[in-house]
Amino acid sequence: MRTRLENLAGIALVETEVASAAFLAGPAMDQAACLSNAFLDMEGGKIVALGPMASLKDGQFPEQVRRIDGTGRWAFPAFVDSHTHMVFAKERSEEFEMRMRGATYAEIAAAGGGILNSAAALASRSEDELLEDLLRRLTQARSTGTAVVEIKSGYGLSLETELKMLRVIQRAKSLTRMPLFATFLGAHAVPKRHQGQREAYFNEVLTEMLPAVAAESLADFVDIFCEENYFTPTELTQLADAALALGLPLKAHVNQFTSTGGLQASIASKALSVDHLEVMSDTDLADLVQAWSTGNGPMPVALPGCSLFLDIPYTPGRRIIDAGLPLAIASDFNPGSAPSSNLLTAWSLACHQMKLTPMEGLVGLTLNGASALQASDRFGSIAIGKEAHVCLTKPIERLASIPYRFGEQLIERTFVSGQ
Repeated sequence: MRTRLENLAGIALVETEVASAAFLAGPAMDQAACLSNAFLDMEGGKIVALGPMASLKDGQFPEQVRRIDGTGRWAFPAFVDSHTHMVFAKERSEEFEMRMRGATYAEIAAAGGGILNSAAALASRSEDELLEDLLRRLTQARSTGTAVVEIKSGYGLSLETELKMLRVIQRAKSLTRMPLFATFLGAHAVPKRHQGQREAYFNEVLTEMLPAVAAESLADFVDIFCEENYFTPTELTQLADAALALGLPLKAHVNQFTSTGGLQASIASKALSVDHLEVMSDTDLADLVQAWSTGNGPMPVALPGCSLFLDIPYTPGRRIIDAGLPLAIASDFNPGSAPSSNLLTAWSLACHQMKLTPMEGLVGLTLNGASALQASDRFGSIAIGKEAHVCLTKPIERLASIPYRFGEQLIERTFVSGQ
């Protein structure tokens, strides 16, 4: 049955055809097309028609149509969250309280907190329990406008538990209409059983975990936390080479706390995206610009919720866009450093703290997020033939009202495949 949103105040991020831009970069991020006084039709899980209300004549679609009045409301592509850690056993609010009482991140980790805390908790939970929690979190994310989610492993840190996390994601794919993408992040931290012997654990990731993940087709991508005291640029390159040989593209955590060469290694390894980038030297930015000048470089992905929660610098989104590059924005939803899936908040932070325009923020959360998943041909913009993942707002004055009114829930409905 066809569903029609009609009398819309506007539709944002409209593409004229499915085969148009795979992403927007530089000034184009602020120039995405909008339609005023418009309608949008969805049927069979796809966007099938859109245009100005004046073009919609009585009897044009004689079949039964479910009409939804959009007076005073906007429609735009539902959010694409290209970086989350949504499978975890429990929150880490006790660590948050420790931090609020003055403990440093290093002190919390030394006391058994951090990633290893999440790994210990996850080992004791069953697949069914983890799946139930994941489905609940997906429902919450959808309520604030998210339709598409990438989910990483990385709290297992052993062959058995990493596979358990990835199997949970695969089971969730069959139980929700939301498109889900799975990423293997075995190289997240060094587990206690290796007593700090990073090389030994990384060899386990490379020679045991990665082949097992590929053999069961459990992941769409691989990832690595390339940072001081975690994993090195050389190891990033080794993982990328091994993963690409198995048909798995690389997505990399780089430049969160330090600039150690992970960005350059990601560029050389043809990573699909480089995520975090809170610490960006002039050389880092120049290297990223150079990579894009010679072809499609890795999609820069900002995670403003992490910056808010850890009180660290924000990704220099304004500099990245002004340099002519694209930028995606994601939640980094995880129990330790970004315990929120709310991309409405990320949109506000992108504007208030990273100095993006409202439209640049929306493009980062939708089309460019889809590009970071190699899926912008499927969703991320409003175009006939694309999957019907669409947000309908509550009545608002203008699109900019959403990031302007930070902390408010202004999404009335999130359609996933038109439902």
